[in-house]
Amino acid sequence: MSVWSAVLLAACVCVALKAFGYLIPGEVMEAPRPARIADLLTVALLSALVAVQTLGSGQAVVVDARLPAVLVAAGLLWMRQSFLVVVIAAAAVAALLRLAGWAA
Repeated sequence: MSVWSAVLLAACVCVALKAFGYLIPGEVMEAPRPARIADLLTVALLSALVAVQTLGSGQAVVVDARLPAVLVAAGLLWMRQSFLVVVIAAAAVAALLRLAGWAA
């Protein structure tokens, strides 16, 4: 199977899953249990994405300037700072650590 065949197959599967989602009655998804599962699944997938993007470099786990930057961002979000402040502070922490020699 070539790369393009795999991409087209994945695209067809995604379209089929999306179409299948429209066939599920609204009452099923409005029930408390499926709604709770959907909410928790969203948080888990986003957390996994952040972890992979923060600690991953190819097939290896790398701790570099990204980890302290994400921790600073998490702390500022916990303190309910504005998103612009969070992004600027995290970028500044990463830039300063890379300037100090802790770079990836």
